[in-house]
Amino acid sequence: MYGYKQAAEFQSILRKGYLMQILILGAGGIGGYFGARLQEAGGNVTFLVRPDRAVRLRTEGLRVLSPLGNAHITPHIVSYIESGQTYDVIILSCKAYDLDSAIEAVAPAVGPESMLVPLLNGLAHLDVLDFHFGCSTVQGCLAHLAVTLLKAGEIRHLNQLNRLVIGSRSLKKSKWLEPFAHLLSEASVECLISDNIEQDMWDKFVFISTFAAATCTMRASIGDILATSNGKDFLSGLLLECVSVAETYQHAPDGGQMMDYRSFLLEPGSLATASMLRDIENGGRTEGEHVLGDIVSRGTKKGLDLPLLTLAYNHLQAYELRRLRNLELPQ
Repeated sequence: MYGYKQAAEFQSILRKGYLMQILILGAGGIGGYFGARLQEAGGNVTFLVRPDRAVRLRTEGLRVLSPLGNAHITPHIVSYIESGQTYDVIILSCKAYDLDSAIEAVAPAVGPESMLVPLLNGLAHLDVLDFHFGCSTVQGCLAHLAVTLLKAGEIRHLNQLNRLVIGSRSLKKSKWLEPFAHLLSEASVECLISDNIEQDMWDKFVFISTFAAATCTMRASIGDILATSNGKDFLSGLLLECVSVAETYQHAPDGGQMMDYRSFLLEPGSLATASMLRDIENGGRTEGEHVLGDIVSRGTKKGLDLPLLTLAYNHLQAYELRRLRNLELPQ
């Protein structure tokens, strides 16, 4: 039997998160980065990956190249969830357009006390995940991290931004919320538990919608857009349209957020571009439907006129149609 001292030590370990069974769907940029950091800090991490990615990871390991310190781990990998094997924390690090297959892959891993942490852009995924797993299981989460997966398989961290904001979306808080946040902090990740995570998610939704709409439509950086004759008006107009959607849903950004948005979006000479533009430049699929399509849909349902956002959304739709047509052409 445990004595008082042993029981207290056990509870301390539990609070710190070292006994959590963590499953990460995918070992790409974001999932691979956070997974490597968690494993370095002593977390019990398993990666659920496709067979081709599994072969490479078993052969070469998982490498992170970062200004905050490189990492090279030997990951524990599975390609499917065995019957009866559930996990305490399940992290979804997939693209929004892969959500249906991601749900199918992780569903067997979700137990009655599991905590689901979706690292997806936008808001559209929440309703889908709630339907399958329940609001008390599905946490709100924001990853502030700029990474890219190199052709050689390494994950390159592009700057020193290294933050994850997480919070419960129901009154019933997961017992794993604080231990998970503590373990991330031990992993040198700035982790914040938010008391108003849905507002935080709306704030980021407004920002990424403006940022992606501007840089994808113009196929240019913020600085290059501002250098055009009406670039400032275009950026400001997009931001106001996005804010108007948030206002109709009672989630308008506060004054401090608006100052931060304008400071970033109206910085002369800025080389910043949205990751969605990098997807376009690489000829890949985008999350345009799940970000711009969603914000336009939400605004239209409330009767808002969103000419700039609609133009940006139509631009991404045209890109996707052309991309799909080119894939169907004989090589």
